[in-house]
Amino acid sequence: MKAQFWSFDIIFAMIIFIAAMIIITYVWLSVSGQFSIAYSNSMGNMQSQLQALAGRMLQQGSPANWDSDLNVSNTVTWSNITIGLGGQGGIDAGKVLSLAAMSNYDYQETKPAMGVGYDYFLEISGSGINITIGRNPSRYNALAIQVINEPVSIDGRQADMELELWTNTTFGVS
Repeated sequence: MKAQFWSFDIIFAMIIFIAAMIIITYVWLSVSGQFSIAYSNSMGNMQSQLQALAGRMLQQGSPANWDSDLNVSNTVTWSNITIGLGGQGGIDAGKVLSLAAMSNYDYQETKPAMGVGYDYFLEISGSGINITIGRNPSRYNALAIQVINEPVSIDGRQADMELELWTNTTFGVS
């Protein structure tokens, strides 16, 4: 009986085990590669949205005086504007305040008006200036963040505008 231990049963079981390990390894590497590609594409999309948003924020928006035409409590009117914070010689404080009011009233509805699909956080800070608009990613357990900094002028004072796009969901394989 001892001579039958290394019989065909054991050899067959080892072949099945090794084949299963090879298949599991192949599937693991395939799914891992797909996840990596999906994550990379999603981060690239987030970065391109951020760069486009930063460019729009420095422009006047459409119409140029969108903040005076805005009814903050009527989100239907928000679809008729393109948000931009630029004004005469820098960032227009009135437009910044209008965007802050919009964000406070209905944050989710400001994202289409800003042309982004991700959550955003805008901070303008400088000498005597500290304005934050949107949702701070540190309070929402952000998993992916893209940041861009721009020097700006607001009311004749130099400041820095930090714009962040972020998400707290994973970039899954689609």
